[in-house]
Amino acid sequence: MADDQDFRSPLKKAKGLGAAHAGVHHWMAQRITALALIPLVVWLVYSIVDLKGASYAEFMAWTASPINAVLMIFFVIASFYHGVLGAQVVVEDYIKCKCLKMTKLIAHKLFFTALAIATIFSILKIAFTAG
Repeated sequence: MADDQDFRSPLKKAKGLGAAHAGVHHWMAQRITALALIPLVVWLVYSIVDLKGASYAEFMAWTASPINAVLMIFFVIASFYHGVLGAQVVVEDYIKCKCLKMTKLIAHKLFFTALAIATIFSILKIAFTAG
């Protein structure tokens, strides 16, 4: 007698072997942050070139400008989130020990979050005190 498994389609056999489409959100978030970073990096490079030779006071005034401060915060959020997503992929692909993998993923997220918060705090401090 034929086994019940023999009459199943490949799709039916694959169902239940794992969460299909689980990585779509991660993949999409990484692509969206990459797309968001393109104009932000162009703006930042243009701004840095434009600020060449500027004094400390001129740089502080530039950073305190609302549009520059907001764009800088967007840049920080997008770049750090993109970095978290990229680091997560590397850890998930190359670390086999589940305990070490989970520890590193948590440590990466805490590290990137702390760095992003410190950077945003610095931008806001300049924006609200300079001028």
